Amino acid sequence: MTELDIVVDPASHEAAFEQVRAQVEASIRGGRLLPGDRLPTVRALAADLGLATNTVARAYKELEAAGLVETRSRAGTVVASGEHAVEAALGVLAARYVAAARASGVTDASAVEIVRRAQRG
Repeated sequence: MTELDIVVDPASHEAAFEQVRAQVEASIRGGRLLPGDRLPTVRALAADLGLATNTVARAYKELEAAGLVETRSRAGTVVASGEHAVEAALGVLAARYVAAARASGVTDASAVEIVRRAQRG
C-alpha cells in the first residue's frame, strides 16, 4: 500500500473531500503515484486524517469518475493506467532532460530547440 502525504486544512474554504481529491490527483499527475499503486483504504485514510469515512469515500469516488483510480474488490483502490500515466512519465523524463541540459551548461532556449529538432527528425 502506498503512503500518501496528504494534509487537510480545516480552516480552508475548500471542502475536506476536495482537498483530499486534489492532493491525490496531483500525486498521480505528478508521477509520485504510478499505475497499479494501491491507495490506503477509505477507513485507514479517514482515520489518519481525522476525517469521516464518507469524506474520503467521496474523494475516491470523484477520482474514479475522472478515470484516475479504479476500485477492485480484493485489491482495493489502485491508480488506473491511462493517459495521465503517459503524461506523468513524460513529465518525469522532461524534468530529467531539463536537469541534464542545465547541468551541461545548455540554456533553456537551446534545450527547447534540441527538442524541436528531434520532433522534426
